[in-house]
Amino acid sequence: MTENDLSYLIRGCAFKVHSILGPGLLESVYEKALVYELKKSGLIVQTQVGMPMKYEQIEFNFGFRVDIIVNDLVIIEIKSVDTLLEIHHKQLLTYLKLLDKKLGLLINFNTLSLSKWSMVRIVNNF
Repeated sequence: MTENDLSYLIRGCAFKVHSILGPGLLESVYEKALVYELKKSGLIVQTQVGMPMKYEQIEFNFGFRVDIIVNDLVIIEIKSVDTLLEIHHKQLLTYLKLLDKKLGLLINFNTLSLSKWSMVRIVNNF
């Protein structure tokens, strides 16, 4: 399954979660529901994955945590904020670069409806 195929399935699961739960909840609630839907779809899902970080010659065991990784191909960063900011986009792009992944989805569940402004595809062009 390609990143684009996964993206389509992930977005469908996100729409279902949002239609059932609506806006205004904590990120952790949306994460649990989305993980449930993704696994129900037969996808391999990792959550809150602690990733090592290397800075100069020093390696840190846990530099950051990724919300969700699907089929070891797509990173999902979940937000529940008033507005997605540029820093949110940059955060996901940094994760993609550090993990050598091509595609990430930035999803803000704190909206009246999911749209292209609240569910953004971020591509790492390596």
